[in-house]
Amino acid sequence: MRNRLKTMAFLLSANMVVGLTACADAPVNTTQGMQAIQAMDYGTAVSFFAQAVSESEDLRQAFRGMGIAYMGLADYEQATACFKQALYLSDGLVESMDYDLNYYLAVAYAKSGHMSEAEETYNAILGMKSDEVEAYFLRGNVRMGLGKFTEAQEDFNQVVQMAPQDYDRLIQIFQVMDNYGYTDQGKSYLQAALEQGSSRMSAFDKGRIYYYLGEYQQAYTALEEARKGGGAEAYLYLGRAYEATGDYNYAANVYNAYLMQGTGNAEIYNQLGICELQKGEYQKALDAFQAGLKLEDNDILQSLSFNEIVAYEYLGDFKRAAVLMENYLQNYPDDANAQREYDFLRTR
Repeated sequence: MRNRLKTMAFLLSANMVVGLTACADAPVNTTQGMQAIQAMDYGTAVSFFAQAVSESEDLRQAFRGMGIAYMGLADYEQATACFKQALYLSDGLVESMDYDLNYYLAVAYAKSGHMSEAEETYNAILGMKSDEVEAYFLRGNVRMGLGKFTEAQEDFNQVVQMAPQDYDRLIQIFQVMDNYGYTDQGKSYLQAALEQGSSRMSAFDKGRIYYYLGEYQQAYTALEEARKGGGAEAYLYLGRAYEATGDYNYAANVYNAYLMQGTGNAEIYNQLGICELQKGEYQKALDAFQAGLKLEDNDILQSLSFNEIVAYEYLGDFKRAAVLMENYLQNYPDDANAQREYDFLRTR
């Protein structure tokens, strides 16, 4: 099987963007613009924010929203200009929006390949507020992209020092380092967490750390204990551990055991669909992806949407796959892999 499926692996940009909502008292065009963003209708959102500017609504909120909309359109140069304009309109007093805008500006710089400017933006955030754990973590991401491993590691060490029991963040640090080829160095953070906090660590935290360390037998043991509490993430990691060893049948059984409790979960549907594809059960895979897509408040819509297309391809329905891919690219225009896949589909 071609390595096309989208899982929930860590993406740099996913953790770099802060909340999308406008203030409750935002003017009408700005409010409608933010609603369009939530619906991923970014072109319409830009129009609303442009109208907000022309009608002299709250200009900082309007330019902020327009920048977010341009990011959705993968027009990062325009997004950068909007965030800079919103920062320029500051009255000189540092407010929460200034931090928010700088975080967005750093994202736009990084997504457009201006990593040095992104690093400088995080420097500015930390210059204003030295205890911003998020900024240290994200600057470490950017420094890895710049090839500044020593400086990135200093940032990650600072994160660990400030939040030693934030195992979510420790795992993210590992994923970033692994992505850049520093797998062993990333594992050292996880190993240290086990050695230093094992007595206080939950079975779930132990299990997922063992999973990322590649120690799957120990992961099974801890996660089997953790899933007795019924949490979706325990089932998710247990299933992934079995997937990692190629046991897609048992992994699918784990995911189905959770779903039989009557509680839907988008990530579990996604992983179940991936297992069914690996087993050659293409219709079951499609059913799983589509069941996940029907869930409200779905934060992995992109992964499920892409994987639905892959399932149609394996079912031989290239026409339907091409139509869905065209819609997908309208929502996620900067997905280069999807664009290549679309080029393939148009030849079928």
